[in-house]
Amino acid sequence: MKTLRFVSDESLTRKTTRPSETHLLDNEGLLDAYSSAVIYASEKVSPSVVNIDVYQKNNRSHHGSSELQKSGSGSGFFFTPDGFILTNSHVVRNAREMEVSLLDGQSYKARLIGEDPDSDLAVIRIDDLSDAKPASLGVSQNLRVGQLVVAIGSPLGFQTTVTAGVVSALGRSLRSQSGRLIDNVIQTDAALNPGNSGGPLVNSRGEVVGVNTATIQAAQGLCFAIAIDTAKRIASQLMKYGKVRRSFIGIGGQNIDLPRNAVRYFNHPSDKAVLIVGVESGGPAQRAGLRERDILLELDGQPVETMDDLHRMLSDDKVGLESRLSVVRQSNKLNLTVTPVESIQRALPQR
Repeated sequence: MKTLRFVSDESLTRKTTRPSETHLLDNEGLLDAYSSAVIYASEKVSPSVVNIDVYQKNNRSHHGSSELQKSGSGSGFFFTPDGFILTNSHVVRNAREMEVSLLDGQSYKARLIGEDPDSDLAVIRIDDLSDAKPASLGVSQNLRVGQLVVAIGSPLGFQTTVTAGVVSALGRSLRSQSGRLIDNVIQTDAALNPGNSGGPLVNSRGEVVGVNTATIQAAQGLCFAIAIDTAKRIASQLMKYGKVRRSFIGIGGQNIDLPRNAVRYFNHPSDKAVLIVGVESGGPAQRAGLRERDILLELDGQPVETMDDLHRMLSDDKVGLESRLSVVRQSNKLNLTVTPVESIQRALPQR
């Protein structure tokens, strides 16, 4: 590492500067710009960030009665002025009560509007709050690797803690606790700790570009956030339905590699497919004529390489609409028609 040497006042007044001196002056300017960007972003968004304490029943309390006890905490942020808060599903899951603390120290009870374990997102609300300070939501698809980002939250109970870093990678996939794959996840090295979950990841303009959600244990600088473009879509459905609508055909599958001769014979664009290992009785797949040991190649003309691909394709806009399946059965290619139904996930009761 090069040692920086100080530049004398005399050298600063010269009309020409040596390359090393110019480099030093540029570094000082960049440091000021970096600090200014972090300060601006944190000051703009911090009033929108909240701490969420979650309480569950303690069935082992004295006198045979059940009492509420604190079971965890996390972060969140207002995204509307009338008290709607975006956070992680794993932060509020199974909560009997939630207490939300604001930057000014005030605390409020909140209720669950809806949660989606498949995307690890949830919306809660403080009903008697009409003057919340919502964060500005940005656009995550415009992010670039190396871009400055700031994470704000309440790690380990230290409210409104700010860390900064860069976007390390884009387009990552992360497995949710429900087992479904979350796409377009942002990787960052902005430090996250337990309690940061649900807090905002912010760009230098003070716009939320992600929802902080996970770290890799025993690793340093491997932190992940759900893209705000995904969060906007999920939040709108949670506010409207209390759940996220997805389509469902009722199969269990296993990812397989196709033999090279089969790829050529069926003129298939991929050497991967899904082997159907289970068909739900009375479900859409069974009504369409699918059987165990069929090999699923395509859905509506798109190759199905993995079960995760199939989950992505079975979006809410396919509910009730006929879809075309291409399958291989005993060396013969068949075209079948299936009508997906809404996923069996139910809306959560309002508390």
